[in-house]
Amino acid sequence: MQSRLDKSPVATWWWTIDRWFLAAFLSLMGLGIVLSFAASPAVAERIGLDSFHFATRQIIFTIPALGVMLAVSFLEARQIRRMSLVMLGIMLVLMVAVLYIGVEVKGARRWVSLAGLSIQPSEFLKPAFVIICAWLFAEHRRQPDIPGNLFAMLLLALVISLLVAQPDLGQTMLVLGTWGVMFFMAGLPWFWIIALGAAGVGGVFAAYTVFPHVAARIDKFLTGEGDTFQVDMGREALINGGWFGVGPGEGTVKRVIPDSHADFVFSVAGEEFGLIMCFFIMSIFAFIVLRGLSTALKEQDDFTRYAVGGLVTIFGLQSAINMCVNLQLMPAKGMTLPFISYGGSSQIAIAVSMGMVLALTRRHPEKRKQMGFSFPQRTIAAE
Repeated sequence: MQSRLDKSPVATWWWTIDRWFLAAFLSLMGLGIVLSFAASPAVAERIGLDSFHFATRQIIFTIPALGVMLAVSFLEARQIRRMSLVMLGIMLVLMVAVLYIGVEVKGARRWVSLAGLSIQPSEFLKPAFVIICAWLFAEHRRQPDIPGNLFAMLLLALVISLLVAQPDLGQTMLVLGTWGVMFFMAGLPWFWIIALGAAGVGGVFAAYTVFPHVAARIDKFLTGEGDTFQVDMGREALINGGWFGVGPGEGTVKRVIPDSHADFVFSVAGEEFGLIMCFFIMSIFAFIVLRGLSTALKEQDDFTRYAVGGLVTIFGLQSAINMCVNLQLMPAKGMTLPFISYGGSSQIAIAVSMGMVLALTRRHPEKRKQMGFSFPQRTIAAE
């Protein structure tokens, strides 16, 4: 345990970090490893791999993800902005490259191979996009002559265009929803709220009209006709588990779910550990989002408020979409459950995002004064 008198960077970090956030993130990482052992063996055996192939790789992904999250949490706000600007530039280039040299999977190009590693640029683009938009909104609020809101709109249009071109409509909805929340936090007029709502409805209609796979998913969700095997099995797994589950390793429905280790790991948690476990997982995500928004509302620094609010919003929306798909409350989206679903790019990118949250919510003397706290002053008696 670090002493409060220790002024080393690690000790300072320990006494200023939001340990509730840290505990929640570590809990999700631990659950990801546990549920990977429960969900992935059947998938690995089905495609001829070692039973614990995906579980082992989940651990391999989690170790650097933890390191990245802790490293980013040491940064100051200015360093986070600079890092995000560089990351945004690199990922925009890769988003363009993926359209030409990306690996095509199920009719979409979302992955690019670099030095033998498969990277999904859109995952790393999201935290950088949130930070830069937060900075633009904050600069416009600080100096209205700076067209920060306009630049944020142009950046949104660029990112959405690249996502639609892949196509990745799930990430498009996620980015657009998060941007809308941040714009609302920045105090947009009601005209823009109505305009954004109309644009969202129009975008869904356009996607339904232009992209056959989107129309097929929505039709299957609304009518229940067509190939709904995976979502049906996900719901069946949850029903089979009941309140307390069938026990670790005893699930049977999970064995026939193609993506049980990825998009439908929540259903596996419900089958083997019961709805109690599902509620526990949901409560952790809800805690992170509510604590993040509460902290953001108390912030007087505009950039920090928008950035923290945006990061926890995109985190919460992604988790909500994944769980809703598992519960058959939404059409299938191919969205991972943060820190829990299998996936290297997703794990590292989410670790970067949450490392930023830890960094921006660290307690600094000026923040404590803003929130009505003060450091105790030592009095020295005159000699």
